[in-house]
Amino acid sequence: MNVAVCVKQVPDPAAPGVLDPATRTLVRGGKLLLDESDACGVELGLQLVEAAGGGEVSVVSMGPAGETTGLRNALAMGADRAILVADEALRGSDALSTAKVLARAIARTGADLVVTATESVDGCTGTVPAQIAELLDLPMVTFARKVRLVERTVVAERQTEVGYDEVECPLPALVSVTAGAVEPRYPSFKGIVAAKAKPIDELTVADLGVPAGGVGWAGSRQRIVQVATAEERTAGAVIEDDGDAHLRIMELLEQRGVV
Repeated sequence: MNVAVCVKQVPDPAAPGVLDPATRTLVRGGKLLLDESDACGVELGLQLVEAAGGGEVSVVSMGPAGETTGLRNALAMGADRAILVADEALRGSDALSTAKVLARAIARTGADLVVTATESVDGCTGTVPAQIAELLDLPMVTFARKVRLVERTVVAERQTEVGYDEVECPLPALVSVTAGAVEPRYPSFKGIVAAKAKPIDELTVADLGVPAGGVGWAGSRQRIVQVATAEERTAGAVIEDDGDAHLRIMELLEQRGVV
């Protein structure tokens, strides 16, 4: 049983991000951490391989060259190897370009199952998993809160607004998991030491056969035109009920276009 987990190395969420004033994009310099949502994906992959009685967990990422802190954390958790696609040509890539690159890298792993988070903590587009599934021609289960394998079938509880649906699909497949689907394990000292010897294959777009002109700023179909600080939450309106409070509430809702 071979599992490929898409992971993203992100700036520390506790520290304010730095924006490039020219491109209005996040500067990804210095130490990058494993996205917390992706840690759930790594844990799920490890659990499924353990339940299957053997196999390999590969983590696949796209990001700056030379920075592997987040990947080493995934390897310390127990992943067997990592693939980092790093190339200056990728700077400014949109979600679809990212999916194309990751799909090419995943194809190299020969994975039976691809695991992703629902979205990254910094990009938050939520579109990359579905794009990867389409590019790899894989069935997809989204928003999975529980996943198990029954022979060559994925059985998952898909989170909905009112509960969950139990869905099945054959392998190979792609599953996107919700945050909190599993509790990521803490890397042990032994795991941290072992991670230093595990391979991280650093690839370029040329290695993957991806045309440089189709990714990065050249291939991006979107531009960030403005970045603004979110407005601070203000005090809400207090309505005293003198018998006509419902009319005042309806008036406020109509003013905001809710009804």
